[in-house]
Amino acid sequence: MPLDIKKQLKQLYSAPEQAPVIVEVPELEFLMIDGAGDPRSAQAYQDAVSALYGLAYGLKFALKKRDPAADYAVAPLEGQWWTEDVAAFSYDDRSNWRWCMMICQPVAPPPELLAALAEDVARKKGLPAARQVRLARLHEGLAAQIMHVGPYAAEPPTIARLHEFIGAQGYRLVGKHHEIYLGDPSRTAPEKLRTIIRQPIAPA
Repeated sequence: MPLDIKKQLKQLYSAPEQAPVIVEVPELEFLMIDGAGDPRSAQAYQDAVSALYGLAYGLKFALKKRDPAADYAVAPLEGQWWTEDVAAFSYDDRSNWRWCMMICQPVAPPPELLAALAEDVARKKGLPAARQVRLARLHEGLAAQIMHVGPYAAEPPTIARLHEFIGAQGYRLVGKHHEIYLGDPSRTAPEKLRTIIRQPIAPA
């Protein structure tokens, strides 16, 4: 049976909608690609996500071909969001947003395989952004998270609840705002989209 990171780390890839919870996030390996600009309109964002998925699925099939026991389900898309000036972060003006889009990689590929597949995706699919995808480890440690159900644009009240919870529990925000996308916006009605919103924390 294929390894499914969502089931293996269920406490990280599920969250209650009613109230936030605190979790301990171990160090994990991700395919990552960085960029900047409004995700609703920036072509660079669309190309980055397409390249990321192209590599993630390419690696899955290539690794399974090498070793059938290495089969796994491709993990959900995740993203870290921030601005260079924290005070400038605004949901009304997203032109200065910076982002790192990620897909957890449960089986580490040899560097030469990743490089070859990146070149393949770049040439055959016309996605040069694939050459910018890297494999890196991320250790968030202690974090609080909550499930948001609905359109991405309606997230601010859910985020506010999460931040209020963090302060009430005696913690402060550290690190970057993190989202895990459990729904496909091209196939799911906006009101039914499920997004885990995570915020790394530290004692206040």
